Amino acid sequence: MRILDLVIAGWAALASVTASCTTNPLQVDPATETPAQNGGQGDAGTPQKPETTGSKTLVVWYSFTGNSTAIVQALRSHIKADALEIKPAEAGLDYAANNYAIGSSLIAAIREHPASASSYPAVKEVEVSFDNYDTILIVTPLWWSQMAAPMQSFLFNYGAKIAGKTIGLVVTSSSSGISGVEQDAKRLISQGRFLSESLWIRSAQVGNAKELTAAWYDKLFPDNDKESAMKVKITAGGKSFTADIEDSETGKAFLGKLPMTLEMSELNGNEKYCYGVSLPKDDKHYANIQAGDLMLYSGDCIVLFYGTAGGYSYTRIGKIADVTGLADSLGKGSVSVKFEKQ
Repeated sequence: MRILDLVIAGWAALASVTASCTTNPLQVDPATETPAQNGGQGDAGTPQKPETTGSKTLVVWYSFTGNSTAIVQALRSHIKADALEIKPAEAGLDYAANNYAIGSSLIAAIREHPASASSYPAVKEVEVSFDNYDTILIVTPLWWSQMAAPMQSFLFNYGAKIAGKTIGLVVTSSSSGISGVEQDAKRLISQGRFLSESLWIRSAQVGNAKELTAAWYDKLFPDNDKESAMKVKITAGGKSFTADIEDSETGKAFLGKLPMTLEMSELNGNEKYCYGVSLPKDDKHYANIQAGDLMLYSGDCIVLFYGTAGGYSYTRIGKIADVTGLADSLGKGSVSVKFEKQ
């Protein structure tokens, strides 16, 4: 790879990378900071469906400030799991307004009549076959020492359908302990097989969610095969390929950015590249690069080889084992390439 060519061409590619890669800023929970825009994605009458991966584990979450969303992203960078977001039926409610008047009144109503359906705020309907899952991981904020009201509504409606399954609980809060949330979960899923240890992530710890969720999960599921979590589907020109991602700091950081679509430029008749995706680097000299190698160049350039090369320093991200049709799919010029978890 010619460094001068890459630097010149990289400026043109950078704008498209910025437009196509999604960032997810972390926000602390409603006890301390202004909340993110709440709800309102999609038609309130359209059922929520899980993002599917073929896993037997389902992560269910509700997020008001963005903390729970960040935790779910961190957890799913470590394990293969389907994901289902719970959303209020009424979009745009500001639970934090007027000293959290709405949120506190919802919790008070549930506490007063926990067996009455009318006590629970409406949430968007979900369309999911719980029979497909053995394990349900619930990620929720804490409100006034209780489980957030929208998540309580979901479990009130569907708790009976996940009875008998393995249930894990991850709770985020500013400072309050999570015992009240655990009690809510066991009340709403009376026949659940709860894991022996819940995970409490304080707002100030959300930036370390990857390490915290990985340690918690591996402790409770020591025999879990996480190999499938390190696979990525790469799609270009209407054809998809599977890449095995390195179990390294670079590989895990790459997984944490997915899904993303990059506009990749042509170079040397053997590779496609795109600047603007910064990852940890651990460069090594590669004398014999093969088609299918997915590499990091200069710490912020993703390179996908469809031919042989050598003589340059890269950090390996992963590799496509079966490259049949790869060159034809990538074509001769610039190409849009989508990267997503398998």
